[in-house]
Amino acid sequence: MCGVDYPLQATITRAMNNTTQSDIATLSERVSAALATARDLGASQAEASASRGAGLSATVRMREVETLEYHRDQGLAVTVFFEHRKGSASTSDLDPDAVAEAVQKACSLAQYAAEDEFAGLAAAERMARDIPDLDLYHPWDLEPAAAIELATECEAAGLAADARITNSEGATLSTHSGARVYGNTHGFLAGYPSSQHSLSCAVLASENGAMERDFDYSVSRSPELLESAGAIGREAAVRAVRRLGARKLDTATVPVLYPARLARSLFGHFVGAISGGNLYRKSTFLADALNQTVFADRVNVAEQSHIPGGLASAPFDAEGVATADRPLIDAGVLRGYVLGSYYARKLGLETTGNAGGIHNLVVDSTGESYDDLLAGMDRGLLLTELMGQGVNTVTGDYSRGAAGFWVEHGELCYPVNEITVAGNLADMYKQIEAVGTDVDLRGGIRTGSVLVGGMTIAGN
Repeated sequence: MCGVDYPLQATITRAMNNTTQSDIATLSERVSAALATARDLGASQAEASASRGAGLSATVRMREVETLEYHRDQGLAVTVFFEHRKGSASTSDLDPDAVAEAVQKACSLAQYAAEDEFAGLAAAERMARDIPDLDLYHPWDLEPAAAIELATECEAAGLAADARITNSEGATLSTHSGARVYGNTHGFLAGYPSSQHSLSCAVLASENGAMERDFDYSVSRSPELLESAGAIGREAAVRAVRRLGARKLDTATVPVLYPARLARSLFGHFVGAISGGNLYRKSTFLADALNQTVFADRVNVAEQSHIPGGLASAPFDAEGVATADRPLIDAGVLRGYVLGSYYARKLGLETTGNAGGIHNLVVDSTGESYDDLLAGMDRGLLLTELMGQGVNTVTGDYSRGAAGFWVEHGELCYPVNEITVAGNLADMYKQIEAVGTDVDLRGGIRTGSVLVGGMTIAGN
Protein backbone atom coordinates (compact mmCIF):
# COMPACT_ATOMS: atom_id res chain seq x y z
CA MET A 1 0.00 0.00 0.00
CA CYS A 2 2.99 2.28 -0.58
CA GLY A 3 3.46 3.13 3.06
CA VAL A 4 -0.24 3.77 3.77
CA ASP A 5 -1.53 1.76 6.71
CA TYR A 6 -4.82 2.08 8.53
CA PRO A 7 -4.44 2.05 12.32
CA LEU A 8 -7.68 4.03 12.60
CA GLN A 9 -9.71 1.72 10.39
CA ALA A 10 -13.19 1.24 11.83
CA THR A 11 -16.58 0.30 10.45
CA ILE A 12 -19.97 0.20 12.14
CA THR A 13 -21.55 -3.17 11.47
CA ARG A 14 -24.57 -3.29 13.80
CA ALA A 15 -27.70 -4.60 12.11
CA MET A 16 -26.19 -4.42 8.64
CA ASN A 17 -27.41 -6.92 6.11
CA ASN A 18 -24.98 -8.84 3.94
CA THR A 19 -25.48 -6.46 1.02
CA THR A 20 -24.50 -3.42 3.05
CA GLN A 21 -21.54 -5.18 4.62
CA SER A 22 -20.40 -6.08 1.13
CA ASP A 23 -20.90 -2.48 -0.03
CA ILE A 24 -18.76 -1.11 2.80
CA ALA A 25 -16.06 -3.68 2.13
CA THR A 26 -16.05 -2.78 -1.58
CA LEU A 27 -16.03 0.96 -0.89
CA SER A 28 -13.17 0.54 1.59
CA GLU A 29 -11.16 -1.35 -1.00
CA ARG A 30 -11.73 1.37 -3.62
CA VAL A 31 -10.80 4.17 -1.22
CA SER A 32 -7.67 2.32 -0.13
CA ALA A 33 -6.68 1.71 -3.76
CA ALA A 34 -7.22 5.38 -4.62
CA LEU A 35 -4.97 6.51 -1.78
CA ALA A 36 -2.28 4.02 -2.74
CA THR A 37 -2.35 5.16 -6.37
CA ALA A 38 -2.10 8.79 -5.27
CA ARG A 39 1.00 7.95 -3.23
CA ASP A 40 2.51 6.06 -6.17
CA LEU A 41 2.00 9.12 -8.34
CA GLY A 42 3.89 11.34 -5.91
CA ALA A 43 1.10 12.99 -3.91
CA SER A 44 2.24 14.20 -0.51
CA GLN A 45 -1.31 13.82 0.86
CA ALA A 46 -4.60 12.45 -0.42
CA GLU A 47 -8.17 11.79 0.66
CA ALA A 48 -11.02 9.85 -0.93
CA SER A 49 -14.69 9.31 -0.20
CA ALA A 50 -16.90 6.64 -1.75
CA SER A 51 -20.60 5.96 -1.41
CA ARG A 52 -23.21 3.55 -2.68
CA GLY A 53 -26.96 3.61 -2.13
CA ALA A 54 -30.35 2.65 -3.48
CA GLY A 55 -33.90 3.78 -2.99
CA LEU A 56 -37.48 3.86 -4.17
CA SER A 57 -39.86 6.77 -4.71
CA ALA A 58 -43.57 6.65 -5.51
CA THR A 59 -45.86 9.63 -6.20
CA VAL A 60 -49.64 9.42 -6.44
CA ARG A 61 -51.72 12.36 -7.65
CA MET A 62 -55.52 12.42 -7.75
CA ARG A 63 -55.56 8.70 -6.92
CA GLU A 64 -53.44 7.80 -9.93
CA VAL A 65 -49.79 6.73 -9.92
CA GLU A 66 -47.81 9.64 -11.34
CA THR A 67 -44.24 8.39 -10.92
CA LEU A 68 -42.55 5.27 -9.66
CA GLU A 69 -38.77 5.41 -9.56
CA TYR A 70 -36.05 3.07 -8.42
CA HIS A 71 -32.67 4.68 -8.15
CA ARG A 72 -29.21 3.34 -7.42
CA ASP A 73 -26.25 5.65 -7.07
CA GLN A 74 -22.58 5.26 -6.39
CA GLY A 75 -19.46 7.32 -6.73
CA LEU A 76 -15.96 8.11 -5.55
CA ALA A 77 -14.30 11.49 -5.14
CA VAL A 78 -10.57 11.92 -4.61
CA THR A 79 -8.47 14.95 -3.72
CA VAL A 80 -4.69 14.96 -3.90
CA PHE A 81 -2.13 17.45 -2.61
CA PHE A 82 1.33 17.98 -4.00
CA GLU A 83 2.57 20.04 -1.08
CA HIS A 84 0.29 23.09 -1.42
CA ARG A 85 -1.15 22.34 -4.86
CA LYS A 86 -4.51 20.61 -4.98
CA GLY A 87 -6.37 18.55 -7.57
CA SER A 88 -9.74 16.80 -7.38
CA ALA A 89 -11.64 14.35 -9.56
CA SER A 90 -14.64 12.06 -9.22
CA THR A 91 -16.20 9.08 -10.92
CA SER A 92 -19.50 7.22 -10.76
CA ASP A 93 -17.74 4.04 -11.94
CA LEU A 94 -16.22 2.05 -9.07
CA ASP A 95 -14.35 -0.35 -11.32
CA PRO A 96 -10.69 -0.39 -10.17
CA ASP A 97 -9.48 0.94 -13.52
CA ALA A 98 -11.94 3.84 -13.39
CA VAL A 99 -10.86 4.69 -9.84
CA ALA A 100 -7.21 4.68 -10.88
CA GLU A 101 -8.03 6.94 -13.82
CA ALA A 102 -9.82 9.40 -11.52
CA VAL A 103 -6.75 9.57 -9.28
CA GLN A 104 -4.53 10.17 -12.30
CA LYS A 105 -6.80 13.02 -13.43
CA ALA A 106 -6.67 14.58 -9.97
CA CYS A 107 -2.88 14.38 -9.93
CA SER A 108 -2.68 15.88 -13.41
CA LEU A 109 -4.89 18.80 -12.41
CA ALA A 110 -2.82 19.45 -9.30
CA GLN A 111 0.24 20.08 -11.45
CA TYR A 112 -1.47 23.16 -12.91
CA ALA A 113 -3.02 24.45 -9.70
CA ALA A 114 -1.74 27.54 -7.95
CA GLU A 115 -0.05 27.00 -4.60
CA ASP A 116 -2.26 27.59 -1.59
CA GLU A 117 -0.48 27.51 1.75
CA PHE A 118 -3.71 26.59 3.52
CA ALA A 119 -4.48 23.52 1.38
CA GLY A 120 -4.13 20.07 2.90
CA LEU A 121 -5.76 17.44 5.08
CA ALA A 122 -7.10 18.16 8.53
CA ALA A 123 -4.53 17.48 11.27
CA ALA A 124 -3.86 13.79 11.91
CA GLU A 125 -4.48 14.12 15.64
CA ARG A 126 -8.05 15.33 14.96
CA MET A 127 -9.08 12.13 13.17
CA ALA A 128 -11.92 10.16 14.78
CA ARG A 129 -10.66 7.15 16.69
CA ASP A 130 -13.79 5.94 18.45
CA ILE A 131 -16.59 5.50 15.91
CA PRO A 132 -19.88 5.33 17.83
CA ASP A 133 -22.93 3.50 16.54
CA LEU A 134 -25.45 6.32 16.10
CA ASP A 135 -28.39 4.12 15.06
CA LEU A 136 -28.54 5.66 11.57
CA TYR A 137 -29.32 2.53 9.58
CA HIS A 138 -32.85 1.15 9.32
CA PRO A 139 -33.39 -0.11 5.75
CA TRP A 140 -36.93 -0.51 4.49
CA ASP A 141 -37.51 -3.53 2.25
CA LEU A 142 -40.50 -1.91 0.56
CA GLU A 143 -42.04 -3.34 -2.57
CA PRO A 144 -43.32 -0.89 -5.22
CA ALA A 145 -46.93 -1.97 -4.67
CA ALA A 146 -46.64 -1.23 -0.95
CA ALA A 147 -45.07 2.17 -1.61
CA ILE A 148 -47.92 3.07 -3.98
CA GLU A 149 -50.47 1.88 -1.42
CA LEU A 150 -49.03 4.11 1.33
CA ALA A 151 -48.86 7.16 -0.94
CA THR A 152 -52.42 6.50 -2.11
CA GLU A 153 -53.66 6.18 1.49
CA CYS A 154 -51.95 9.44 2.41
CA GLU A 155 -53.45 11.43 -0.45
CA ALA A 156 -56.88 9.83 -0.05
CA ALA A 157 -56.98 10.92 3.59
CA GLY A 158 -56.27 14.48 2.54
CA LEU A 159 -58.86 14.51 -0.24
CA ALA A 160 -61.53 13.06 2.03
CA ALA A 161 -60.85 15.32 5.01
CA ASP A 162 -62.99 18.25 3.86
CA ALA A 163 -65.32 18.98 0.95
CA ARG A 164 -63.29 22.11 0.23
CA ILE A 165 -60.24 20.02 -0.71
CA THR A 166 -60.67 20.03 -4.48
CA ASN A 167 -57.26 19.19 -5.86
CA SER A 168 -53.93 17.70 -4.96
CA GLU A 169 -50.29 18.12 -5.79
CA GLY A 170 -49.83 14.51 -4.78
CA ALA A 171 -48.39 12.35 -2.04
CA THR A 172 -44.87 10.99 -2.25
CA LEU A 173 -43.19 8.17 -0.39
CA SER A 174 -39.40 7.96 -0.61
CA THR A 175 -36.95 5.53 0.91
CA HIS A 176 -33.17 5.42 0.61
CA SER A 177 -30.36 3.52 2.29
CA GLY A 178 -26.69 3.18 1.59
CA ALA A 179 -23.17 3.46 2.92
CA ARG A 180 -20.26 5.91 2.88
CA VAL A 181 -16.55 5.32 3.43
CA TYR A 182 -13.89 8.01 3.86
CA GLY A 183 -10.13 7.61 4.06
CA ASN A 184 -6.97 9.67 3.88
CA THR A 185 -3.21 9.25 3.96
CA HIS A 186 -3.06 9.90 7.70
CA GLY A 187 -4.09 6.27 7.94
CA PHE A 188 -7.76 7.01 8.58
CA LEU A 189 -10.33 4.70 6.98
CA ALA A 190 -13.89 4.43 8.29
CA GLY A 191 -17.39 3.97 7.02
CA TYR A 192 -20.96 3.52 8.14
CA PRO A 193 -24.41 2.84 6.66
CA SER A 194 -27.40 5.17 6.91
CA SER A 195 -31.01 5.36 5.80
CA GLN A 196 -33.72 7.98 5.41
CA HIS A 197 -37.41 7.64 4.66
CA SER A 198 -40.14 10.23 4.10
CA LEU A 199 -43.82 10.58 3.31
CA SER A 200 -45.41 13.88 2.26
CA CYS A 201 -48.69 15.21 0.93
CA ALA A 202 -49.75 18.59 -0.56
CA VAL A 203 -53.40 19.46 -1.26
CA LEU A 204 -55.39 22.47 -2.46
CA ALA A 205 -58.52 23.91 -0.88
CA SER A 206 -60.95 26.20 -2.71
CA GLU A 207 -63.91 28.34 -1.70
CA ASN A 208 -65.67 31.28 -3.36
CA GLY A 209 -63.14 31.32 -6.18
CA ALA A 210 -60.13 31.47 -3.87
CA MET A 211 -57.61 28.65 -3.67
CA GLU A 212 -54.99 27.84 -1.01
CA ARG A 213 -52.32 25.16 -0.81
CA ASP A 214 -50.57 23.54 2.12
CA PHE A 215 -48.74 20.35 2.98
CA ASP A 216 -47.48 18.07 5.71
CA TYR A 217 -44.70 15.51 5.86
CA SER A 218 -42.79 13.07 8.03
CA VAL A 219 -39.15 12.03 7.77
CA SER A 220 -37.05 9.61 9.81
CA ARG A 221 -34.10 7.25 9.74
CA SER A 222 -36.51 4.43 10.65
CA PRO A 223 -39.76 3.65 8.80
CA GLU A 224 -41.40 2.70 12.11
CA LEU A 225 -41.03 6.30 13.30
CA LEU A 226 -42.86 7.88 10.36
CA GLU A 227 -46.23 9.45 11.08
CA SER A 228 -49.14 7.43 9.72
CA ALA A 229 -50.16 8.03 6.12
CA GLY A 230 -53.67 9.06 7.14
CA ALA A 231 -52.47 11.56 9.74
CA ILE A 232 -50.15 13.27 7.24
CA GLY A 233 -52.88 13.58 4.61
CA ARG A 234 -55.45 14.92 7.07
CA GLU A 235 -53.01 17.46 8.53
CA ALA A 236 -52.20 18.73 5.03
CA ALA A 237 -55.93 19.23 4.43
CA VAL A 238 -56.49 21.00 7.76
CA ARG A 239 -53.64 23.41 7.01
CA ALA A 240 -54.96 24.19 3.52
CA VAL A 241 -58.56 24.75 4.62
CA ARG A 242 -57.53 27.04 7.49
CA ARG A 243 -55.90 29.38 4.98
CA LEU A 244 -59.11 30.04 3.03
CA GLY A 245 -60.53 33.53 3.28
CA ALA A 246 -57.13 35.18 3.65
CA ARG A 247 -56.98 38.96 3.88
CA LYS A 248 -54.29 41.58 3.49
CA LEU A 249 -52.91 43.52 6.43
CA ASP A 250 -52.02 47.14 6.98
CA THR A 251 -48.34 47.73 7.61
CA ALA A 252 -47.50 47.37 11.31
CA THR A 253 -44.71 46.54 13.74
CA VAL A 254 -45.75 43.57 15.89
CA PRO A 255 -44.41 40.33 17.41
CA VAL A 256 -44.12 37.42 14.99
CA LEU A 257 -44.47 33.77 16.00
CA TYR A 258 -42.44 31.35 13.90
CA PRO A 259 -43.91 27.83 14.30
CA ALA A 260 -41.31 25.14 14.83
CA ARG A 261 -41.22 24.00 11.23
CA LEU A 262 -40.41 27.55 10.06
CA ALA A 263 -38.30 28.57 13.07
CA ARG A 264 -35.42 26.34 11.97
CA SER A 265 -34.79 28.75 9.07
CA LEU A 266 -33.84 31.49 11.56
CA PHE A 267 -31.07 29.29 12.92
CA GLY A 268 -30.08 28.14 9.44
CA HIS A 269 -29.25 31.78 8.63
CA PHE A 270 -27.24 31.91 11.86
CA VAL A 271 -25.19 28.85 10.86
CA GLY A 272 -24.42 30.45 7.50
CA ALA A 273 -23.32 33.65 9.21
CA ILE A 274 -20.78 31.85 11.43
CA SER A 275 -19.42 29.51 8.73
CA GLY A 276 -15.80 29.64 7.61
CA GLY A 277 -16.07 31.08 4.12
CA ASN A 278 -18.29 33.97 5.16
CA LEU A 279 -16.14 34.71 8.21
CA TYR A 280 -12.92 34.76 6.20
CA ARG A 281 -14.38 37.01 3.51
CA LYS A 282 -16.00 39.25 6.16
CA SER A 283 -19.24 38.70 4.26
CA THR A 284 -21.32 38.21 7.38
CA PHE A 285 -22.96 40.48 9.92
CA LEU A 286 -21.45 38.22 12.63
CA ALA A 287 -17.80 38.74 11.63
CA ASP A 288 -15.56 39.07 14.71
CA ALA A 289 -18.54 38.36 16.97
CA LEU A 290 -16.97 35.51 18.97
CA ASN A 291 -17.66 35.87 22.71
CA GLN A 292 -20.08 38.71 22.05
CA THR A 293 -23.82 38.77 22.75
CA VAL A 294 -25.64 38.03 19.51
CA PHE A 295 -28.92 36.51 20.80
CA ALA A 296 -31.29 37.31 23.62
CA ASP A 297 -29.84 36.03 26.90
CA ARG A 298 -32.60 33.39 27.14
CA VAL A 299 -31.28 31.62 24.04
CA ASN A 300 -28.95 28.61 24.22
CA VAL A 301 -27.88 26.70 21.12
CA ALA A 302 -25.60 23.66 20.92
CA GLU A 303 -24.32 21.21 18.36
CA GLN A 304 -25.15 17.66 19.42
CA SER A 305 -23.48 15.46 16.84
CA HIS A 306 -24.22 12.03 18.30
CA ILE A 307 -28.00 12.00 18.82
CA PRO A 308 -29.08 8.39 18.09
CA GLY A 309 -31.06 8.34 14.86
CA GLY A 310 -30.60 12.09 14.32
CA LEU A 311 -31.07 13.25 10.75
CA ALA A 312 -27.76 15.16 10.89
CA SER A 313 -25.86 12.85 13.27
CA ALA A 314 -22.40 11.71 12.16
CA PRO A 315 -19.42 10.11 13.91
CA PHE A 316 -16.96 12.16 11.84
CA ASP A 317 -17.11 15.01 9.36
CA ALA A 318 -16.23 15.09 5.67
CA GLU A 319 -12.52 15.23 6.54
CA GLY A 320 -12.52 12.39 9.07
CA VAL A 321 -12.40 14.80 12.02
CA ALA A 322 -14.20 13.49 15.11
CA THR A 323 -17.51 15.21 15.76
CA ALA A 324 -18.46 16.24 19.29
CA ASP A 325 -21.05 18.09 21.31
CA ARG A 326 -20.28 21.76 21.90
CA PRO A 327 -22.07 25.01 22.73
CA LEU A 328 -22.54 27.64 20.04
CA ILE A 329 -24.73 30.10 21.93
CA ASP A 330 -24.51 30.27 25.72
CA ALA A 331 -27.01 32.66 27.31
CA GLY A 332 -27.01 34.68 24.10
CA VAL A 333 -23.22 34.79 23.74
CA LEU A 334 -21.52 33.32 20.64
CA ARG A 335 -19.07 30.63 21.79
CA GLY A 336 -18.07 28.92 18.57
CA TYR A 337 -17.87 29.03 14.79
CA VAL A 338 -18.64 26.38 12.14
CA LEU A 339 -15.34 25.50 10.45
CA GLY A 340 -13.65 22.91 8.32
CA SER A 341 -9.86 22.73 8.29
CA TYR A 342 -9.26 24.96 5.25
CA TYR A 343 -10.98 28.10 6.47
CA ALA A 344 -9.91 27.38 10.02
CA ARG A 345 -6.29 27.66 8.90
CA LYS A 346 -7.08 30.84 6.97
CA LEU A 347 -8.56 32.33 10.12
CA GLY A 348 -5.72 31.16 12.34
CA LEU A 349 -8.09 28.80 14.16
CA GLU A 350 -8.71 25.06 14.40
CA THR A 351 -11.37 23.02 12.63
CA THR A 352 -14.57 22.52 14.60
CA GLY A 353 -15.35 19.23 12.85
CA ASN A 354 -17.87 20.82 10.52
CA ALA A 355 -16.47 20.06 7.07
CA GLY A 356 -19.68 19.22 5.21
CA GLY A 357 -21.97 21.12 7.58
CA ILE A 358 -23.48 21.21 11.03
CA HIS A 359 -24.39 18.04 12.94
CA ASN A 360 -27.69 18.51 14.79
CA LEU A 361 -28.15 22.08 15.96
CA VAL A 362 -30.30 21.97 19.10
CA VAL A 363 -32.05 25.11 20.40
CA ASP A 364 -33.06 24.90 24.05
CA SER A 365 -36.66 25.68 24.93
CA THR A 366 -37.32 28.53 27.35
CA GLY A 367 -40.14 26.47 28.84
CA GLU A 368 -43.30 27.80 27.16
CA SER A 369 -45.61 25.56 25.14
CA TYR A 370 -46.85 26.59 21.70
CA ASP A 371 -50.23 27.42 23.25
CA ASP A 372 -48.49 29.58 25.86
CA LEU A 373 -46.65 31.52 23.15
CA LEU A 374 -49.85 32.10 21.19
CA ALA A 375 -51.87 33.05 24.26
CA GLY A 376 -49.25 35.61 25.26
CA MET A 377 -49.58 37.59 22.04
CA ASP A 378 -51.77 40.68 22.32
CA ARG A 379 -51.53 41.67 18.65
CA GLY A 380 -49.25 39.87 16.25
CA LEU A 381 -48.69 37.43 13.41
CA LEU A 382 -48.47 33.65 13.38
CA LEU A 383 -46.57 32.57 10.28
CA THR A 384 -47.63 29.59 8.20
CA GLU A 385 -45.43 30.08 5.13
CA LEU A 386 -42.28 31.95 4.12
CA MET A 387 -41.44 32.67 0.48
CA GLY A 388 -38.44 34.03 -1.38
CA GLN A 389 -34.78 34.32 -0.44
CA GLY A 390 -34.64 37.88 0.85
CA VAL A 391 -31.92 37.37 3.45
CA ASN A 392 -28.60 39.22 3.18
CA THR A 393 -25.92 37.46 5.22
CA VAL A 394 -23.53 40.39 4.79
CA THR A 395 -25.79 42.98 6.41
CA GLY A 396 -28.31 40.77 8.21
CA ASP A 397 -31.19 42.44 6.35
CA TYR A 398 -34.22 40.14 6.34
CA SER A 399 -37.30 40.49 4.12
CA ARG A 400 -39.43 37.54 3.04
CA GLY A 401 -42.85 37.06 1.54
CA ALA A 402 -45.19 35.40 3.99
CA ALA A 403 -48.65 34.11 4.86
CA GLY A 404 -50.13 33.38 8.24
CA PHE A 405 -52.79 34.32 10.78
CA TRP A 406 -53.48 37.62 12.46
CA VAL A 407 -53.60 37.20 16.24
CA GLU A 408 -55.40 39.34 18.81
CA HIS A 409 -55.60 38.63 22.55
CA GLY A 410 -54.06 35.22 22.03
CA GLU A 411 -56.66 34.08 19.49
CA LEU A 412 -56.35 33.42 15.76
CA CYS A 413 -58.57 36.00 14.06
CA TYR A 414 -58.24 35.36 10.33
CA PRO A 415 -55.72 34.13 7.74
CA VAL A 416 -53.56 36.70 5.94
CA ASN A 417 -51.48 36.60 2.77
CA GLU A 418 -49.59 38.83 0.35
CA ILE A 419 -47.50 40.31 3.15
CA THR A 420 -43.79 40.69 3.87
CA VAL A 421 -42.05 40.18 7.20
CA ALA A 422 -38.94 42.31 7.56
CA GLY A 423 -36.21 43.18 10.02
CA ASN A 424 -32.50 42.62 10.55
CA LEU A 425 -31.22 39.31 11.87
CA ALA A 426 -28.89 41.06 14.32
CA ASP A 427 -31.94 42.70 15.91
CA MET A 428 -34.27 39.74 15.48
CA TYR A 429 -31.95 37.37 17.34
CA LYS A 430 -31.75 39.75 20.29
CA GLN A 431 -35.54 40.20 20.21
CA ILE A 432 -36.32 36.49 20.63
CA GLU A 433 -38.72 36.47 23.56
CA ALA A 434 -39.26 32.71 23.88
CA VAL A 435 -38.55 29.30 22.33
CA GLY A 436 -41.34 26.75 22.66
CA THR A 437 -41.33 23.17 23.89
CA ASP A 438 -42.86 21.92 20.61
CA VAL A 439 -39.56 20.79 19.11
CA ASP A 440 -39.64 19.72 15.45
CA LEU A 441 -37.32 16.74 14.89
CA ARG A 442 -37.72 16.62 11.10
CA GLY A 443 -34.33 18.08 10.20
CA GLY A 444 -30.78 18.84 11.27
CA ILE A 445 -31.92 21.90 13.25
CA ARG A 446 -34.09 21.06 16.25
CA THR A 447 -36.11 23.92 17.67
CA GLY A 448 -39.53 24.72 19.02
CA SER A 449 -41.63 27.68 17.92
CA VAL A 450 -39.87 31.04 18.26
CA LEU A 451 -41.50 34.34 19.23
CA VAL A 452 -39.68 37.39 17.84
CA GLY A 453 -40.71 40.82 19.07
CA GLY A 454 -41.05 43.96 16.99
CA MET A 455 -40.88 42.88 13.35
CA THR A 456 -42.25 44.95 10.48
CA ILE A 457 -45.21 43.48 8.62
CA ALA A 458 -45.52 45.17 5.23
CA GLY A 459 -48.98 44.95 3.75
CA ASN A 460 -51.39 47.53 2.34
